[in-house]
Amino acid sequence: MRAVRFLRGVRAGACAPALVSGLAAGLAVALPAPASAQGLVLSSRIAAAPVPFNEGEQLVYDVKFGVLKVGTARMRVLGIEPIRDALTWHVQFTLKGGTFFYKVNDVYDSWMDIRTLNSLRYIQDTDQGSRERERKYEIFPERAVYNEVAKNNREMPSVHDPLDDGSFLFFVRTVDLEVGKTYEFNRYFKPDRNPVIIRVLRKERVRVPAGTFDAIVLQPIIKTSGIFSEGGQAEIWLSDDDRRLMLQLKSRLSFGSLNLYLRSYRLEASADSKESEIP
Repeated sequence: MRAVRFLRGVRAGACAPALVSGLAAGLAVALPAPASAQGLVLSSRIAAAPVPFNEGEQLVYDVKFGVLKVGTARMRVLGIEPIRDALTWHVQFTLKGGTFFYKVNDVYDSWMDIRTLNSLRYIQDTDQGSRERERKYEIFPERAVYNEVAKNNREMPSVHDPLDDGSFLFFVRTVDLEVGKTYEFNRYFKPDRNPVIIRVLRKERVRVPAGTFDAIVLQPIIKTSGIFSEGGQAEIWLSDDDRRLMLQLKSRLSFGSLNLYLRSYRLEASADSKESEIP
């Protein structure tokens, strides 16, 4: 699927490729650090940033083009892993599906410093139709540079508090949002894509396959030609509680609507845990 490129956007007319093109943005809700992080934090003598997610979390979505279900998407927290001299959240977004003429199996992995939520590594592994491609980025916040490994192997200018396409999906959940306000973030790791703008539109009650929730509705605007561009009119629903779950995403493009609906949620992975609806 050529357009599952979160902050990259989609091309008009490319229906199946545009399924999940762009989700993003974010700051911090005062929640206790996850228990799994606390043990690592003590041994490293560092303090983890408070976040509303934890190791083992999994959100599963139905992906629809109009009324047609075309795939399944997942947001997961795989655990805490070392990257260079830092401990990081390893988070992942996957999408699998397509139509009878176009198949997709894409994986997006991000590693976020548990102290700052800065992105330190980002990998796109895409299998879209007959095209397969992997891109790997090493990101260095302390020097505000990044390197696209295996492409040019040279450092490019970045920002001091970088986020990538995938990590934005988790970062937006940490923001203390107020209806009617507009937030700007100069944190995308490629500087020419900044600022990312988040407008907080309203609160409302929303029903998805996982249940009925009170939600905060956001409009993200990013410098792309895709669903988060000014013309895309995309909206994201986050649960209006401490979890800040992404409940659904809707976009209105010239060739139709592309939507994600939360089907199920799991907090932690264990031998006997099962995917289930949210109470």
